[in-house]
Amino acid sequence: MQDKQRQAIKNWPESERPREKLIKNGAESLSDGELLAILLRVGKKGQSAEGLARNLLDSLDGLSGIDRAHIEDLLKVNGLGIAKSAQIKAAIEIGKRVRTENSKPITFNTAETVAEYCRPRLEGKRHEIFMVLLLDGQNHLLCERIIAEGIPTQSTIYIRRVMEEALRISASSFVVVHNHPSGEPTPSSEDNETTKKLKTASEILELVFIDHIIIGEKRYYSFSEDEKI
Repeated sequence: MQDKQRQAIKNWPESERPREKLIKNGAESLSDGELLAILLRVGKKGQSAEGLARNLLDSLDGLSGIDRAHIEDLLKVNGLGIAKSAQIKAAIEIGKRVRTENSKPITFNTAETVAEYCRPRLEGKRHEIFMVLLLDGQNHLLCERIIAEGIPTQSTIYIRRVMEEALRISASSFVVVHNHPSGEPTPSSEDNETTKKLKTASEILELVFIDHIIIGEKRYYSFSEDEKI
């Protein structure tokens, strides 16, 4: 209870309160936990709003995980009720709409355009990042999702998450992209197997699996260009 994290935010020094920090230094100066704490306003018994926010981030794997989660998943976090969960989901959706409002739709018609779009996010990373680009019927980007980070262990889990995300936003097609930290984009046997399973799952769900692209150092590999999809 002596620990600052367990104190009520109102008892913190004013300069350390998330709301006051935002007003003084701008929203960009706040951590993810501090931004969530402002939305939550209050925590629960024995835990501040920021402590609750950090617990939420840990439980759902960060902001992208909170975005992917359903309301039911948020409600499983001790201290979150319907009102707080709805506020968080609404705030994330507002942010997504602001980002896309009045912007020209991003269209992917070639593997090269996908690779160039994803390269800044993936090139030079020390661990693998597996992401999906979800598209409409005209190959316009609806959204992108990071499915997993780290060394792949169970491709089945990745495949299920890709399909869940595609169905959740009614995507017509998708492209999966991941990086090889070694810089060599040649697909591994696991990459080949994952691609085959994605193809099978997409056909069952009547989704168009456009491509699986591997980002290397200044190079990329496309399963579609290699006529393996």
